[in-house]
Amino acid sequence: MTRIFTIAIQYEQDVVQARQRTREIAEQLGFDAQDRARLATAVSEIARNAFQYAQDGTVKFSVAGEPQAFLIQIQDRGEGIPHLADVLAGRYTSDTGAGLGIVGTRRLMDLFEIESLPGEGTTVTIGKRLSKRTPTFTDSQLQQIRETVIGRSPENPYQEIQQQNQELLRAMAELRKREEELSQLNQELEDTNRGVVALYAELDEKASSLQQVNELKTRFLSNMSHEFRTPLNSILSLSRMLLARMDGNLTIEQEKQVTFIQKAANGLSELVNDLLDLAKVEAGKIEVRPSSFEVSELFATLRGMLRPLLVQGSSVTLIVEEAEGIPPLYSDEGKIAQILRNFVSNALKFTERGEVRVSAVQTGHAITFSVSDTGIGIAHADQERIFEDFMQIESHLQKQVKGTGLGLPLSRKLAELLGGSISVKSQLGEGTTFTALIPIVYPDATEFTVLQPITLVEPTRLPILVVEDHPETLFIYEKHLQQSIYQLIPTRTLAQARLALQKLRPAAIMLDILLEGQNGWTFLREIKGDETTRTIPVLVITIVDNEKQALALGANGFLIKPVDRLPLLNKLNTLITENKPQKVLLIDDDPSYRYLVKQLLINTPLSILEAANGKEGLNLAQKEQPNAIVLDLEMPEIGGFDVLKQLKNNSVTQSIPVIIHSSAQLDAEAQSRLAAQSIAIVSKETGSQTTAIAQLQDALVKAGLVVEVSGKSHV
Repeated sequence: MTRIFTIAIQYEQDVVQARQRTREIAEQLGFDAQDRARLATAVSEIARNAFQYAQDGTVKFSVAGEPQAFLIQIQDRGEGIPHLADVLAGRYTSDTGAGLGIVGTRRLMDLFEIESLPGEGTTVTIGKRLSKRTPTFTDSQLQQIRETVIGRSPENPYQEIQQQNQELLRAMAELRKREEELSQLNQELEDTNRGVVALYAELDEKASSLQQVNELKTRFLSNMSHEFRTPLNSILSLSRMLLARMDGNLTIEQEKQVTFIQKAANGLSELVNDLLDLAKVEAGKIEVRPSSFEVSELFATLRGMLRPLLVQGSSVTLIVEEAEGIPPLYSDEGKIAQILRNFVSNALKFTERGEVRVSAVQTGHAITFSVSDTGIGIAHADQERIFEDFMQIESHLQKQVKGTGLGLPLSRKLAELLGGSISVKSQLGEGTTFTALIPIVYPDATEFTVLQPITLVEPTRLPILVVEDHPETLFIYEKHLQQSIYQLIPTRTLAQARLALQKLRPAAIMLDILLEGQNGWTFLREIKGDETTRTIPVLVITIVDNEKQALALGANGFLIKPVDRLPLLNKLNTLITENKPQKVLLIDDDPSYRYLVKQLLINTPLSILEAANGKEGLNLAQKEQPNAIVLDLEMPEIGGFDVLKQLKNNSVTQSIPVIIHSSAQLDAEAQSRLAAQSIAIVSKETGSQTTAIAQLQDALVKAGLVVEVSGKSHV
């Protein structure tokens, strides 16, 4: 949040000045005349209330959020609003018209928050989002706006009244013009209404006929595709048998003929598969199977699948860029891979020399996949036609590379099925870029609308109740808490959060204040006012810097979005441990490694316990019940695997998080088994001390301990 200007409300002319400054700042921020008038009217109304009922207050102007919004906070030190809930609901009536200004202001603004406490005053925060056409303002630009506003002398009240009258006259003239236009439109609508009513019956009849034809087409394509597959598979199998010379040698001419048959069957098989997929999509029978996966893993799979598409000796290079800094996706990996395969296949067909490049970047709450080539390009007039079924654009390469004309239409339908879209940019002779925009979280995913979280709680993890209405943010929080001692209990409404609190007691609550259509401040007061929940730590995470208000209402911590994983875990650890002493037990037969670990943790507030073998470690774990255990695998007598097994089979020690710290070379099966029973696996074979400290601290933070972490959160 960047503060631009502050005005004290002590005299009536200060209300006029607040209105003037609002209009000036709004003009500098690119708002049009109508929005400037709305903002000025809203601020004038609320500021007048502050002066009239409290005789003292402040108006603070700022820009905050992403996308940016113009925020105005009006605060007074009066007696508060006694019937606030009735006023906001429109139920309060008064002979003086009290309350109408608040309701009217809320209708005029994009953002509206009000907080009123008896005897402590009222705080109203209102705002409008900047136009999408307005570029994002930097801190230096906002500082320049501040200096410009400070440099202007405030107009006298008479000039402000004149300005207000001009705005009212313009508004009345606009209303009169619209009234005349509406009257004319109503007359035209009456004239055409009878014809429209008559057309509806005919349209309904034709729509019904088209629906029947479409269903017949889909059924025909589906049935015929299945009928074609059996003989095609037979042809392909027989041709492979002949080419493998299972029944004797072939002449050169016979081999050429069978190869032609195989190529034709492969082409027909590809066409049948595309037809079947299209039929399924159009019939709504294709099933989306969302799962969590990394883009880097998808690209690694694609590299192996796409290499065979390159012709031997080709002058085209296929480049699949590394996917760095991209969060995991929760979508249908197979369908995204199918879209990219179609893109790459087309690019290789129509690129004679140069490169085909596959890349991915994060764009807001979506991932943009791009396939660019240096091929022949597509004319602007054909860039929409290529998405029509069976459409193939004529070119000098068309006869050399056969296709079905269904790959791109199918890719577009699959992208739309996943909640995304496909676009193309191309210049003749320069190349083409196909882009698929896919949401990070599949929009119809139901995993984030949990209504009965009590059934999901794992006994060895601490439940964290999260109140957040954006599924993308919930997904990110889930990844942040993954492989830690904390388990995410997601709720998207306050009603779901209250239901969860009836069924479980979370270790902490992560609360977003700006919930759509709901008041997070009310919920915070409710939690801290209830004896059964007031001791639960509440961490407020939001996009607006309201830390003072959050802490005043009882919040135990505050962070501004976006929040990185380590700062979030550290904050939760601090709130939940409440500065209690924390113990770490080192079980390692090598005294030099125990010494090394102690040195790595020398600057942390942790108490270190040592055990020189597995038996001693099991006894200490039972007696001391440390907050975490750092365990070596290769020890005499009782090895690390047996120690871990006994720890997890003992009811006293089974919930203690274990960090594997070993130099043993582990196969995939051992790693999988250890990952299921431990918080992290840290190798002793680390190149530098900095890396060793970072890895060990990261593991300890996931285990719920408070340590010093390099790097800062977005706070």
